[in-house]
Amino acid sequence: MAGKRDFYEVLGVDKNATEDELKKAYRKLAKKYHPDANPDNKKEAEAKFKEVNEAYETLSNPEKRRMYDQFGPDGPQGFGGAGGSGFYSSSGFDGFNMGDFGDLGDIFSSFFGGGFGGGRTSRTKSGPTKGASLRYDIEITFEEAFLGVEKEINFSREETCSSCHGTGAKPGTKVENCSMCGGTGQITQTQTTILGQMQTTRTCPNCHGEGKVIKEPCENCRGKGRVKKATKIKVKIPAGIDDNQTVILRGEGAAGHKGGEKGDLFITVHIKKHSIYTRKQNNVYCEIPVTITQATLGANLEIPMVDGSKEMCRIPEGTQTDTKFRIKGKGFKNPNSNYAGDFIFTVIVKTPKRLTKEQRDLLEQLAKTMNEQPPVKKRGIFG
Repeated sequence: MAGKRDFYEVLGVDKNATEDELKKAYRKLAKKYHPDANPDNKKEAEAKFKEVNEAYETLSNPEKRRMYDQFGPDGPQGFGGAGGSGFYSSSGFDGFNMGDFGDLGDIFSSFFGGGFGGGRTSRTKSGPTKGASLRYDIEITFEEAFLGVEKEINFSREETCSSCHGTGAKPGTKVENCSMCGGTGQITQTQTTILGQMQTTRTCPNCHGEGKVIKEPCENCRGKGRVKKATKIKVKIPAGIDDNQTVILRGEGAAGHKGGEKGDLFITVHIKKHSIYTRKQNNVYCEIPVTITQATLGANLEIPMVDGSKEMCRIPEGTQTDTKFRIKGKGFKNPNSNYAGDFIFTVIVKTPKRLTKEQRDLLEQLAKTMNEQPPVKKRGIFG
């Protein structure tokens, strides 16, 4: 299966494009590829139109754009995709607010004869809409980020009402067509002016554009069709995740409206600082103290790894302080590949602060053999 086209390429903009540049490109392409503007090639236009919508929906959202720039159009494997769900439907811009684009709604209305919903002066009857996406912040340890971990999280979200099953109507009753607008969600008025007859359309004040009215609301959800409930779910944090990266759980957000799909849950991971290890990209860094004799004569060191294991590493004789050694493939794994970074430790030679007489004598003998200046001996009070 072929991967998705690059979203920046779809919109014809640079990867550093500003919000205004994205909006301008989207407006141009949305008008060009709308199915109503391409009656002779409607199927291909629909595909292009949906692709443009998905690209803009992702890149116009700062969080989704950050995820897309990091993981690409297909999203990180095991994370959930970075791309959005899009908002295209066969009837046009259902559920899409054209008011965000200034006069674009008016342009489309005149171009297509007023067939666009969501404009600033009219609104079509709404259908199922996706539930709200939610954000959750979680803190994990350095070791948990290295190995991966499963966490249980507790939060509140809107769920479909179990009494009315999302209709908002009292069990045993029905949702009825609005008598004022006849179920269209709009009121159309015709006025005679000096220029002739003019027709205006506005949202029905009785059903607020829904086209349906609830005469007897459900007592459990008070007619909303959704109720807020505390919930708990388990989330798998993949090995190798970095600080401030986001795990996306599709369909774990708030319940949709009128049978719409659930929103998504965005879990931002924060990693606690470690007392020994630090991380740069996928490499792990730490400092390992050694004695003067180990540094001078060379030694086999037992290096503690992040996962609790030990690695033997030989430092050669004459090793100087701040010398770095690398253990290949013992760093963080990349969540999307088999690649792993390295473990890099820096040798810090520790000078003893106190010596026994025997140790001091031995060091003085060593200094003489190396033609070093003899050490200054401490004098007593009386010289």
